[in-house]
Amino acid sequence: MPAQIIDGKKIAEDIRREVKEEAARLKASSGITPGLAFILVGENPASESYVKMKGKACEEVGFYSVTERMTAETSEEVLLQKVREFNQDPRIHGLLVQLPLPKHISEHKVIEQINPKKDVDGFHPVNVGKLVIGEECFRPCTPAGIQELLVRSGHDPAGKHVVVVGRSNIVGKPIANILLQKQGGANAVVTVAHTGAKDLSIYTRTADILIAAIGKAEVITGAMLKEGVVVIDVGVNRIDDPTAKNGYRLVGDVHFESARKIAKAITPVPGGVGPMTIAMLLKNTLQAAKATIQP
Repeated sequence: MPAQIIDGKKIAEDIRREVKEEAARLKASSGITPGLAFILVGENPASESYVKMKGKACEEVGFYSVTERMTAETSEEVLLQKVREFNQDPRIHGLLVQLPLPKHISEHKVIEQINPKKDVDGFHPVNVGKLVIGEECFRPCTPAGIQELLVRSGHDPAGKHVVVVGRSNIVGKPIANILLQKQGGANAVVTVAHTGAKDLSIYTRTADILIAAIGKAEVITGAMLKEGVVVIDVGVNRIDDPTAKNGYRLVGDVHFESARKIAKAITPVPGGVGPMTIAMLLKNTLQAAKATIQP
């Protein structure tokens, strides 16, 4: 029987609707409109596109948003000062500095300058530390979205063996920490595998839930999976395809066609994990706004 397709677009739409309704209630009861600021340094086309999408999403759910555009030549200190200004701005509840930054600017310094209470990306060391020990915090948006995908599609990870393929600070490490917590929607047995493994299939074949975030096109095939596994494919890779209009197509880290014959459920690429990231950014920003009146 073909695998269930986990529709990230539909689940993300549900979350956006919930955020919009709750934001309206917050504004009616307290006069507070959730505010999100974006800082964009340089002219990276992908970053421009991401920030534009995030700004549009804010508008759709009734948030206030502002985008601060800075040239690629902007000094580190000028950027840090802008971060400090947004930290002090009462209209701004969430602050996001779009990565990557120009090479002369330290991403670590910039992230550490953001007020942890406005760190809706969940990258500040304070939020990372709280995540590891299981305290309430802002969780990185993509991993938080993965957890929502699992729970809302009926695949509770509790007691399951989750294999995370990838160890990045953005996806691999945080999703491993989220799912091993003794909390609802988690409480899994988690293994982290990565490119250092001599044979990834040793680990992938043991997974009840496989989360692929390795950044290599279609590197995990159906032959590497256990029958009935739930596959969450985080990868977005561009491969050449002369038959496609643009000359390329997007694929995940999992070979979709072979995996869907083995898996119980699987996310597509695109349309799986991707839409969840912005939805969770909105949810984090709403949480930040509510915290100003309900610490």
